[in-house]
Amino acid sequence: MRKLLDRPSLEGLAFLDVGCGSGLHALAALRLGAAQVTAVDLDPHSVATARALLKDQARCTVLQADALHLPPTLGRFDVVYSWGVLHHTGHMHRAIRAVAGHVKPGGLLALALYGKTPYCGLWTRIKRWYVRATPSQRARAERLYIRAYGAYLLLRGKRLSAHIAEYHRKRGMDFYHDVRDWIGGYPYESIRPGELRALLEPLGFTLAQQNVRRRSGLFGSGNDEFLFQRTADSP
Repeated sequence: MRKLLDRPSLEGLAFLDVGCGSGLHALAALRLGAAQVTAVDLDPHSVATARALLKDQARCTVLQADALHLPPTLGRFDVVYSWGVLHHTGHMHRAIRAVAGHVKPGGLLALALYGKTPYCGLWTRIKRWYVRATPSQRARAERLYIRAYGAYLLLRGKRLSAHIAEYHRKRGMDFYHDVRDWIGGYPYESIRPGELRALLEPLGFTLAQQNVRRRSGLFGSGNDEFLFQRTADSP
């Protein structure tokens, strides 16, 4: 979070986490000194988990809310943060504009969004099929993906077994769970850096920094990170 926000602390700042999941990013903001953290998520299980994690944090409020329809009563924040969420809303551009509206003039908007690849159209169709498939069809799709990925690693001189053994340490999650998370991540959208700038600049935002990776997209995309500052209010 320090690296993405390009600052050592959030001392005295109001922080909004859109799509908070388990609440870990909200907790990180609190530990960086944020004066007030508001964490929102659409999923009731995520809200319950975040509330359990943050129950002893007096400076934090956890709410159930839709990123596409955030309550106007939330107000504006010094930092609005959404990591790996808005591309799963089904209306990514609208979601980006919605969360951007809660950034104060002079405030920061930090986003992580799937980068566009040549295979994004194909993956959209696969994901749409997967979420409608039977459990046995999903299991076969997962096995096929893993076998194909194993062959890809072998061509690069690597072994799938070693990759899986190291996965939790590197990613913080189980490899097989991540396969299901990727194939089943629908709705799915992706965006190019120029497309994001064209969306946000008319709203008064200037790109401060970005972390954009080149990737083939054959086995999936990944999150590019962007930090924008609101240098003017919306026209």
